[in-house]
Amino acid sequence: MTRIKHALVAAAAAMATLIGVPGIANAQMDHNKMDATQMASMTDGEIRKVDKEAGKVTIKHGEIKNLDMPGMTMIFTAKEKSLLDKVQAGDKVKFAVINDGGKMVVTDILTVK
Repeated sequence: MTRIKHALVAAAAAMATLIGVPGIANAQMDHNKMDATQMASMTDGEIRKVDKEAGKVTIKHGEIKNLDMPGMTMIFTAKEKSLLDKVQAGDKVKFAVINDGGKMVVTDILTVK
């Protein structure tokens, strides 16, 4: 049974990578090993405020191409509050976001230099 679970997780990660679901694909990857294609699908931004308790982050961002959204500053919900442990106000980041029923949800985030 364990082998089947591992095979299913690997298959799901591979499919997510192929169809462009950043949160699922990156859950199985080391951010330090991301290739240029994966980095290009993420949006550049700067953290303005982090509210770990509420699971929200304010980001000044560039154009979010997958949502056809122009650059602006807005509040996002973190898919998992633990994503917010990685960032603080002033950090330059790359992040992935989805529209989940009208709610903008950050599915992945990493700091950049």
